[in-house]
Order: sequence, then structure tokens, then C-alpha cells
Amino acid sequence: MLGRFLELSLATDDIRASVEFYERLGFTQCVTSDVWSHPYGALTDGRMVIGLHQYRFESPSLTFVREDIARHIASIEAAGIEIAFRRTGDEVFNEVGFRDPAGHMVTVLEARTFSPADRDRDRPSLCGDFVEYSLPARDFRVTRQQWEGFGFVALTDEDGMELEGIPWRHLSLTSDHLNLALHAPRFFDRPLLVFTAGDPADRRARLAALDVPLAADLPADLDRGRYAMIESPEGLAMLLAPG
Repeated sequence: MLGRFLELSLATDDIRASVEFYERLGFTQCVTSDVWSHPYGALTDGRMVIGLHQYRFESPSLTFVREDIARHIASIEAAGIEIAFRRTGDEVFNEVGFRDPAGHMVTVLEARTFSPADRDRDRPSLCGDFVEYSLPARDFRVTRQQWEGFGFVALTDEDGMELEGIPWRHLSLTSDHLNLALHAPRFFDRPLLVFTAGDPADRRARLAALDVPLAADLPADLDRGRYAMIESPEGLAMLLAPG
């Protein structure tokens, strides 16, 4: 129904500062098309793509691509999903957006907006290996059901559990191109990009050398010796976990 994952779309007030921030972390720029009239950039660590838009919209948004999306809007609505916005027609770049049961924006475009970067998936950024994009959700069961309807597969039969190395209530949902997770809002009330690395102390030292500030507070008082968090200029939280 959604097609293929494209990017995590973020609104930014200063695209230059945002691009420089992700480049400092070791992300690589992709070659973008001229689809958007606003300033736009896409950067990747080989596994996750961050789409930066100097334009106001409901951000962040999980953005997918499905050819001829206008023809498929009826099938999205038939699944009980309320469309939040649609821009369709012969003279516009077609896109449609809706919210998942937990309120997170999902956008589907008719075509790609950048060319894939020549970047090895096994060459991580300074954040470590991208693991998943974790969404706060009060009702794991309902949110899980919708994402499973989109083709994601839950990695446990439970409605969230503490997994080895992940000391909080957590439900992983995997697909061919993107791993999602659900976490309780009391753990952290915003989405999290989660990365892992084998030597947390070395990673913190390398980030400090680049003047990348670490967040003063961690979700649910996680162990500062093993975890760290940084926040992007757009307000995206990036949790750095041990590998």
C-alpha cells in the first residue's frame, strides 16, 4: 500500500546548518531532483535517509514512494485511514498524507526526489549503525496492526517487551527497507532515531572533538556510561545505544 521507503522528512528553518550538522556526523549528500520549489537536501548513512526541507509541514514524516499514488488513494481510505492532505492532478507532483494510529505523519509520493548515494551500508556514521526509527505509541496493539497492514512484520508476538540490550518496553517492526519500533510515551514522548556502536566512550569522544553537544537528559534515566543522545537542529532526537 505504501510502496518503498524514501526518507524521514524533516522541516528546517536553516537548511545549510542542517546539512552541515549531518555531514559533521558522517552522513553523505544525495543528488536531489528539482521536484520541490523550496530548498531541499537528502543525506544518508547508507541505511537511513534524512530529507531536509526548508518548508513548513507536519514534521517529521515517514515518506514513501508509490507510482501512480492518486489511483491508490481509494485503497488507503478503504483500509479505514483518514487522509490528512492530498495534492493530485496532472499539473502537480502527486502526494498524499495521513497519520498512523499514534498520530505520526506518513506521506506517500508519486516518484523519488533524489538519486541514491554511492555509499556502503556497512560504513556507519559517527552515530554508529542505524537500527530503527522508534515511535511513541500509547496503544501498541492498534498501531502495530496498521503497520502490519502496510507490510511490516512484528518481531515478537507480545505487545512490547524489554529485549536484550534494550531496557525499555519496546516492539520492533521490520520491513525490507526500514525498521520501525514502538515505545511508550512515558519512556520518551518523541520519535527516536536509534543507533548502536561497540564502544560508546570512543563514540562520545569523537563527537565531542567535533563540538557535537550531547543532550543533558536521557530518556528514563538511561545509564550515561552506556547511552548518549544528540538532538539535530530540527529537533530530531538521536539515541546512541551500546552495540
